[in-house]
Amino acid sequence: MVKLRNIVIGIFIIHFSLFIMPLNAQITFKGVWIATVANIDWPTPEAVGNTERQQQEMVFLLDSLQSLGINAIIFQVRPTADALYRSEYEPVAHWLTGTQGSWGEQEPWDPLAWTIEQAHARHMEVHVWLNPYRVNLNKTDTSILAPDHIMRQHPEWFWEYAKQWYFDPGQPITRAWICMIVQDIVARYDIQAIHMDDYFYPYPVGGKPLPDQRTFEAYPRGFTDIRDWRRDNVNLAIQDISATIHECRPGVQFGISPFGVWRNASVDPTGSATTAGITNYDDLYADIRLWIKSGWIDYVLPQLYWEIGKKAADYETLAYWWANEVRGTNCQLYIGMAPYRLEGAKKDSPWGTGNEIGRQMRLNRTIPEITGECFYSTRPLLRNPRGVCDTIKAIYSQETEYSLPWE
Repeated sequence: MVKLRNIVIGIFIIHFSLFIMPLNAQITFKGVWIATVANIDWPTPEAVGNTERQQQEMVFLLDSLQSLGINAIIFQVRPTADALYRSEYEPVAHWLTGTQGSWGEQEPWDPLAWTIEQAHARHMEVHVWLNPYRVNLNKTDTSILAPDHIMRQHPEWFWEYAKQWYFDPGQPITRAWICMIVQDIVARYDIQAIHMDDYFYPYPVGGKPLPDQRTFEAYPRGFTDIRDWRRDNVNLAIQDISATIHECRPGVQFGISPFGVWRNASVDPTGSATTAGITNYDDLYADIRLWIKSGWIDYVLPQLYWEIGKKAADYETLAYWWANEVRGTNCQLYIGMAPYRLEGAKKDSPWGTGNEIGRQMRLNRTIPEITGECFYSTRPLLRNPRGVCDTIKAIYSQETEYSLPWE
């Protein structure tokens, strides 16, 4: 009788322990962004116009990332309506050659095709990162545009906001152009995903209004509120891009990396318990929730670039909020993380105390819906601030490897 009672107690303890212990999420996507705009990660300014040095730098990046356990790169190949690949529609990027639309003395080559080959040889996925609307940075005026750039041919397709030029999201031709670019890449390159980040409508600057009233009047589509119309413009683009990808090659995914806050609970009770000054829905006109629920995107990678415990936007609060959003859907959840914030952090700040990235990675593994994480960006990560590379390598080395799509 005593023996039976001990068995029953033992079974109860085991089941109770399983109940109270956190589940271990399966982190299968272990990615990093490789930013090319302004030569942030690749190529360095010193390598612009030099193919051999550009290839050497990419090999160094890929080898270094592989040693940490990274199994995916998000490679920016269209930062400003230009191309770091062989395109018939948009000019080669000046970030690569020094002059947009011209190779100069550099022998023409295809950085995307070459990088795909190198990455796949290291068992890494390649997600191609495109910025849909942006034409230039506010630090680079339009004088740098190539003579045959589409904005020079059709200036009526664009508008300016805060010294930057954008495709007009309200014009149907904009969606058609972006889909043409996407189809061209998906059809010709052995990639695993098309990826877009948080640059849809521009971030608001000093209360300056967007210059789209005339477009709204020309293409109202039954809307009377310009804000709802803007959101619908982006919704239509997301639907069209998703359809373009999956009709061209069903195995290629479509991923979005939005700003970390959809809406604050103060304006929508279903939003997150945050007080962010900017939100996707209200300021960037990106209704990520709708895209998830409608099945238009295959993964969402919110940029949670804040620390655990931050009052306005707590990493833990947002991780659970996004987990709730994907639950019951076919959309995967990966988390965007910010090792760059470890560099130069004040000693009394959360980023200067202990290892915030390590804390966040451990939290990710207690939330079953989180199946991946991604670090912004490559160069700051590899400088290993506060030993973050050692932390990542130690955690990844303990986890099971998973077969990648082509294996």
